[in-house]
Amino acid sequence: MMTFKETAISWQMLVGAALSYYATIAFYRLFLSPLSRFPGPKLAAMSRWYEAYYDVLQNGKYTFKIAKLHKEYGPIIRISPYELHVMDPSFFESLYRMDGRWDKYSWAYDAFGAKDSTLFGSGHDAHKSHRRAIAPFFSKQNVFARQDLLRNNVDKLCQRITSLNGGAIFNLGAALSAFTRDNANEFIVGKSYNELDLDDFGVGLSNASRGAGVFWRTTKHIRWFGPLLKAIPISIAMKSADEGTQSFLRYLLQSEQDTRDTLAAAMSPSPDTRIQNTIVYEIVHSTLPPQEKTLDRILQEVASSTGAGFETTAAALRLIIFHVYTSAPILQRLRQELATVSFDESGSHPLKALEQLPYLTAVLMEGMRLSPAIATRAARVTNKDLQYNDWVIPAGTPVGMTTYLMHIDENIYPEPMRFKPDRWLGPKKASEATYAPFSRGTRICLGMHLAWAEMYMILAALVPRFDFIIKDAAAGDFEADTDNFGVGTKAGCNMNAQVTTVSA
Repeated sequence: MMTFKETAISWQMLVGAALSYYATIAFYRLFLSPLSRFPGPKLAAMSRWYEAYYDVLQNGKYTFKIAKLHKEYGPIIRISPYELHVMDPSFFESLYRMDGRWDKYSWAYDAFGAKDSTLFGSGHDAHKSHRRAIAPFFSKQNVFARQDLLRNNVDKLCQRITSLNGGAIFNLGAALSAFTRDNANEFIVGKSYNELDLDDFGVGLSNASRGAGVFWRTTKHIRWFGPLLKAIPISIAMKSADEGTQSFLRYLLQSEQDTRDTLAAAMSPSPDTRIQNTIVYEIVHSTLPPQEKTLDRILQEVASSTGAGFETTAAALRLIIFHVYTSAPILQRLRQELATVSFDESGSHPLKALEQLPYLTAVLMEGMRLSPAIATRAARVTNKDLQYNDWVIPAGTPVGMTTYLMHIDENIYPEPMRFKPDRWLGPKKASEATYAPFSRGTRICLGMHLAWAEMYMILAALVPRFDFIIKDAAAGDFEADTDNFGVGTKAGCNMNAQVTTVSA
């Protein structure tokens, strides 16, 4: 029979074995790993908990820490035991390209819990087949064909703002979020949630939806966190949730039910036009095999594609509108240019005509430079060695760059934090080779044409009609402050403004 003393020794041996195990792992990662020769902080090389400190405890600051690490260690660094990061624009087109096999880094993207979706799926082959099925739906041609849907929401927003004329202060930031959510939901799933009609523009839902960034950052490092939260029945979560979170949970329930109903209608013998203009119909009637058309996968596709169209575009619009309305020269120049465009039979500016306006285009490009679709790095994995200068990056190594950091590189964009639309005009305009607000290569954002259309149309509608005085805010409030996968800002979804209509 084992004595207490013998049991105590066994525990000591267990602790010793654990320490030896982790010491061996640290030794391997520091000295024997194929990545051991790459520069970077030793703590990052030994453990992902280095990154977790900035992701979780410092609320999404690893992107900005990486920028500081590059200044210390050079253009290529090791940012975790497994991953490299490059900060050199000359390497961008070598990494984000159309040819070759490129997987996403599953460790980062699986944390969203939608690994079978086009956006968050990591595998090259699965992504290629999924993307092929829905790419026509998000094509520029289809966006142009359905611009009346966007115009209706533009008009609805303008009507709401007109009703506030006379100096009323309202949350323009929340209104822009409601605008992009209504567009995304109606365009993608054919469902009108009419958040532009809500008194507060659904600001609680806007704020709650931004919590997805915290969910993602935490689940990356604590793999059971996301599945645990998703396993909690919504009926139970509702009891302890605040009002904003309850709005978000109700939206999830409604979205799931609407997707179920749309799927049933899409599979019926004669679905109506509304159903045919949905991503669900596109998937059901694609050449994908039956196992790729299940309710679960379609739910993932719907959730990821609509979610990607909410705050990404709204954040860029808040930043753009702040700079337009706090700079009289920019505002006046935009109004003069828009006055040269004729209205169509609907009384609006045609989208194709707006795209030809150089200064409006420059304003939007500058906004997307400072507020691109995502704030995090986009690591890729390929089955071949990559060459970067004198460095050979081993096949299978996740290596990424960060668009936002490239967009604020002072060597490419002088005075990078200054909003300067003119940098995109004239013979000395900035090169678009390093401009990638929607990424590049095989994983370029499917929804970019929808996002551009929204931004062109809303600026063209607001600028000639309204004067806004932005209250209690500075430019830095709308610039990237947190890596929420998307751009997290100090202002969040809020931008209070006082409005008056422009005299004819």
